[in-house]
Amino acid sequence: MKIFISGMIPESGIEMLKKEGCEVEVWSGKQLSEKELIDKCKDADGYINVMTPVTANFLKQSSHLKVISTFSVGFNHIDLSTATQLGIPVGNTPDVLSNATADVAFLLMLNVSRKAFYNYSKIRTGNWNQGFDAVSHLGQELNGKTLGIFGMGRIGIKMAEKCKGAYGMNIIYHNRNRHEQAEKELGAVYVSFDELLKQSDILSLHAPLSDDNKGLFNKHVFEKMKPNAILVNTARGAMVNEEDLVEALKNQQIWGAGLDVTDPEPIPKDHPLLTMESVAITPHIGSATVEARNAMSDLCAKNILAGLKGEKLPCVVNPEVYK
Repeated sequence: MKIFISGMIPESGIEMLKKEGCEVEVWSGKQLSEKELIDKCKDADGYINVMTPVTANFLKQSSHLKVISTFSVGFNHIDLSTATQLGIPVGNTPDVLSNATADVAFLLMLNVSRKAFYNYSKIRTGNWNQGFDAVSHLGQELNGKTLGIFGMGRIGIKMAEKCKGAYGMNIIYHNRNRHEQAEKELGAVYVSFDELLKQSDILSLHAPLSDDNKGLFNKHVFEKMKPNAILVNTARGAMVNEEDLVEALKNQQIWGAGLDVTDPEPIPKDHPLLTMESVAITPHIGSATVEARNAMSDLCAKNILAGLKGEKLPCVVNPEVYK
């Protein structure tokens, strides 16, 4: 069996595939065009996707594939309906990166609250004023604040645990469904979307991208938030209208923003968010730990091996394919 991987991943998953007798080709160059990707997969039985669009055209041209696994939790870059129609199961890598991604959300929240990125830039540019200034560029404390979670899934739970444990935060959330575990273990309170905006001192986004929430966080939403509120996004950049976010920060409708995801990625180097005092941006490093990436690689391999054997994938995102 031949497996094509469209980008570099940790060796653990690759070795797992090879031990099962698979021939593995790993692409290490710049991102492939769709035409090049189709050509690479023409003799493959399985495909591990490393954040490359999987379109209807690619799938129709590669309908011989027995299985696809994406090296990510999110799968909005894959045309699932076409994959399902063609009988191709698609897997992802949930849960194993939840703690690492929640760490980044926590990191961004803390950095924004104390304007750490901005103050570090003053040191790098030689603008550190050594005289004592009691009123300029102040941060805010987090103890006892209210954390709002938009999307109380695995990562949202981890973020809530960290904030509750470190700062005794009150936890509120908005979800498609009530989350009984969060309510029981963290005292989390389910609220409407408007109440989430109204009450949150920190609003952390953890929902998967969908048609319903694409561009949801716009000027109308920012107008309903607290002037001291910090927006944290480690989900998908397309949830936030960044032009509206810039204006909301300029007009002090909200206090700050911490983003691990942007739209587009990479964010243009002259984007106004990069020079704003109460903004911290990281380059999509939510899962960037040795532990998380190794576990993601292993899950991809397990998905692929199950698909090659005709078994149900451990982490399948289109289970209707089996019907």
